[in-house]
Amino acid sequence: MSQPPTNDSRWYPQYPMVGVGALVFKEGRMLLVKRSQEPSKGKWSIPGGRLELGETISEAVKREVFEECGVQIEIVRILDVTDNILRDDDGRIRYHFVLIDLLANYLSGEPKAQSDAEECRWVTPAELAKLDMNPQLRAVIMRAIQQGVLS
Repeated sequence: MSQPPTNDSRWYPQYPMVGVGALVFKEGRMLLVKRSQEPSKGKWSIPGGRLELGETISEAVKREVFEECGVQIEIVRILDVTDNILRDDDGRIRYHFVLIDLLANYLSGEPKAQSDAEECRWVTPAELAKLDMNPQLRAVIMRAIQQGVLS
């Protein structure tokens, strides 16, 4: 993994940070982005990012999806809450996010990679197996599919 910039407060934080993501669905397909930055650079993910001070979870995820993909969404509900903790070789916390994933409906916009997304596109559940993604996120998406949220 490449070294992060030293002025980036995500790395070696004093406290956990909050990240939000959206599983956006439209006609049985979900919106995914290919990450252009660490962590998980080059892997597929749901659009999302960091919660900003004074922002609600819903506001943050709507902003992040629009910034990354140019898509407007409507929040349905919280889907899952997980942790992403990375330690360095000395055992120090290198990265710690509490991740809140929300289920959302597509409202408008054509997906176009922007911000920190290298690529974005609509994907069917069958296409997921071919995509390189974080196993923890894949498990969240598979649970959502098993619950019938994309049918």
